[in-house]
Amino acid sequence: MYRLPVALLAGAVLALGYSAHAKTPEDARARELVANPRFKAAVAAFDRDFDRFVDDIVKLTEIPAPPFGEQLRGQAYAKLLREAGLEPVETDAEGNVLGLWRGRGPGPLLAVSAHLDTVFPAGTDVKVKRAGTTLRAPGVGDDTRGLAFLLAAIRAMKAGGVETPADILFVADVGEEGPGDLRGTRFLFTQGAWKDKIKRYVTIDGRSNDMITNGALGSIRYRVTFKGPGGHSWGAFGQVSPAFALGNAIAKLGKLVVPKNPKVSYNVGVVSGGTSVNSIPFEVSMEVDMRSVSPVELKKVDAQFHQLIEEAVTEENAARHTTFGKITAELKMIGQRPSGQTSPDTPVLRQVVATMRSFDKTPIWETSSTDANIPISLGIPAFAMAAQSAIRGGRSHSLDEWTDVEKSGAVKDFSLALAVVLSVAETP
Repeated sequence: MYRLPVALLAGAVLALGYSAHAKTPEDARARELVANPRFKAAVAAFDRDFDRFVDDIVKLTEIPAPPFGEQLRGQAYAKLLREAGLEPVETDAEGNVLGLWRGRGPGPLLAVSAHLDTVFPAGTDVKVKRAGTTLRAPGVGDDTRGLAFLLAAIRAMKAGGVETPADILFVADVGEEGPGDLRGTRFLFTQGAWKDKIKRYVTIDGRSNDMITNGALGSIRYRVTFKGPGGHSWGAFGQVSPAFALGNAIAKLGKLVVPKNPKVSYNVGVVSGGTSVNSIPFEVSMEVDMRSVSPVELKKVDAQFHQLIEEAVTEENAARHTTFGKITAELKMIGQRPSGQTSPDTPVLRQVVATMRSFDKTPIWETSSTDANIPISLGIPAFAMAAQSAIRGGRSHSLDEWTDVEKSGAVKDFSLALAVVLSVAETP
């Protein structure tokens, strides 16, 4: 998935009155958490059980999970959650696998997720190849390592005797990638049994644990189909053509001037149609993607797009003969992801900053399209983070995707990610 770093935290830290030696309640909680013998015992348990973490990455990667085909991986994951000791474990109507960690009592429910699906179609070779500490296979990092982290965290917390103030809902969700359109998380927050209960949310997904994705990059995607009567390229010459209407629409889109701040983007990614080189096509189509972190600006460019499609149809019908019929255009929405932001000044993100500071890290705020888009758009404090540093993975969404499982670095990364999750759970 494409990510756009937005700003270093340093300026925000100063603006909030922080310093490297600040004595804030958040700092105190972070220090207490990482010094807690139970937290240390959990990290030590992960260290001892490290081979199981690696085995989980391999095992899960080798279960294909193409878009809308996550069922087998979901079944395997539900079994692993039960073996890790969560109860109850369930699969909801959309295919999300959910397991509940029991806290000490009532309180704000935290949901922690990683996504089951990959971008790779059915039939892709997902056999993991290992060279030293490098694992290489489609989907091995995005987001299979995140799934393995959730399992490792649950086991380590149990082994270390970690307690949380309230329950934590662990979620392996479906439909995060491209055509899935965040369908799993959308269902979780808008239709599922937990939709009104989750009060904060973390998704383990990303390329570097230096980055906190607190900005939700919204998008709208359409398939636009232009239709007309068609005809022979010689005999029907002069009659209206869907291809010319489509070409005009693309040219108009390419001339749109959109804001740079907040950034707006548009793209024509797929063009298709026609039957032969000597036929005026009776149908052609294009797939268009428009994005912005601003809901207002996204709505504006969407309205402009609808207008230019209408203009392209009108202009083609006026430019050529309509003896056998006119040009029409059908817009079908094929994707919509909401936008928004969790402010760095929210209690949850203030705590995340303090916890990362205890590991000598200063987060970089990032805007991207992740499962966190849904809760962010609903006003629920949410963000995405990686379970590993940038040097331990790469080539996401490619056939030679890789992740590094060198033990000492992985244990260090695990410690940070677990501390962040638990600090969110501890935030009043």
